[in-house]
Amino acid sequence: MDAVNDWLLTWGDHLWTWIVLPVVVGLGAYFTIRSGVVQFRLIPEMFRTLTDKTPRTADGEPQSVSAFQAFTISAASRVGVGNIAGVGTAIAVGGPGAVFWMWLMAFVGGASSFIESSLGQLFKIRDADGFRGGPAYYMQRGLRSRWMGVLFAIILIVCFPFAFSSLQANTIADTITTTADAEDNTALLWFIGLALTVLLGLVIFGGVRRIASVTQLLVPLMAFAYLILGLAVVIMNIDRVPDVIGQIFSEAFGFNEVVGATFGYIVLTGVKRGMFSNEAGLGSVPNASATAAVTHPTKQGLVQTLGVYFDTFFICSITAFIILVSVPDLTDASKGISLTQGALEDSLGSWSNTALSVIIFLLAFSSILGNYYYGYSNIEFITGSKVVLNAYRVLTMLTVLGGSVVAADLVWNFADGIMGLMALINLIAIGLLSGLAFRLLKDYTRQRREGRDPVFTRDLMPDVAGIECWEDADTVTGPMDLDDLTAESHKHRDHLHGAPEI
Repeated sequence: MDAVNDWLLTWGDHLWTWIVLPVVVGLGAYFTIRSGVVQFRLIPEMFRTLTDKTPRTADGEPQSVSAFQAFTISAASRVGVGNIAGVGTAIAVGGPGAVFWMWLMAFVGGASSFIESSLGQLFKIRDADGFRGGPAYYMQRGLRSRWMGVLFAIILIVCFPFAFSSLQANTIADTITTTADAEDNTALLWFIGLALTVLLGLVIFGGVRRIASVTQLLVPLMAFAYLILGLAVVIMNIDRVPDVIGQIFSEAFGFNEVVGATFGYIVLTGVKRGMFSNEAGLGSVPNASATAAVTHPTKQGLVQTLGVYFDTFFICSITAFIILVSVPDLTDASKGISLTQGALEDSLGSWSNTALSVIIFLLAFSSILGNYYYGYSNIEFITGSKVVLNAYRVLTMLTVLGGSVVAADLVWNFADGIMGLMALINLIAIGLLSGLAFRLLKDYTRQRREGRDPVFTRDLMPDVAGIECWEDADTVTGPMDLDDLTAESHKHRDHLHGAPEI
């Protein structure tokens, strides 16, 4: 197993260094320039669209989950082990400089997230719960490449509901057993695993709306609790903050003792852990963005870009500062969750381990729910068989049980490699389809300048095949009637052809 682990580590590093990293940076820069820095320019719109009312059916029922609920589903997957254990590993391996590269890639990745989430909305389809979609759907419908969509769907299923969820469960179990400080953890590990499995089953057999209702409650609660805990640590060590900020920037560029190959490793570590945490460009978030009932695809592009910032600039940053203000010397620092736990205990005392255990449970359990939904959506893309879907639910529950009781090193390295493949396939697809997202952005900004709440319908893109859910005006307009919508769509149809105004 050690040989397999070493091979996975080496293979994953080569994949990221020579293929994934150049594509991530290159396409992110291209999307940023071509969109007129949409991830910065439209920040006010991100907050406005987050609170949009959900369009309703003729009988007054919500068509699907709301924009905010779709945001919490994606945040549930984003905000988890990556924000605490992942950031701890990045700092232990790459030093404070890795934090800078996480920040930079979150900003650049915001443009990639905007593109993929807008496309997820554009090519979504209807199902029993409302809507579903994602990269597999826009690969088949936008690129006319079902084989590419199936390949992506298989990789996502292996990566998120199986590999990543087992890591989330492992972190929950590890945190609780460390806090309990029991002499024999075997029985406790199995108890934790069984409890997680039962809780997961109660939620996932209720469909996407139950998942949305749970994450809508958990995500704000856990984020607020963790931010309060982190701010307490920072305030207690406020005199260290200027030095920490200086370290983050100076060591990011290889000053002091960080030179040569080490500099490259710092960048790679920051980018990998940043993508694991905020998922910008990875291809997971469009599965959540497609579930929302909104009046324009661009709205979810903006909302999910805000999700990248929420994850990295708030949750990841507070973890970084907890560690760096509490642990000035990172020599021989432990990796992962134990580094964050030690930093909290040094500043706040042993009670903070109990508090962190509760927060970790909320973070990781909500991530398991988000990961499950991503896999579910892609299982439905491959096959609508109820037998297969139920088998998938059972396998997901068994994965959580197994992840609670086994060592995680091998799974971490495997997940890194499979995540790189997943990102590569998705980035190629959104690069090829990005022109459609720019056309959507152009239409959205034009309608906003004219003082309207932007509305999109299928006839605004008559030259694009594969668009299903925007055919009928009453499915997306809410209070606007069909005649009003038709007039508006004809008025703006001609503006959709060409590059966005910057």
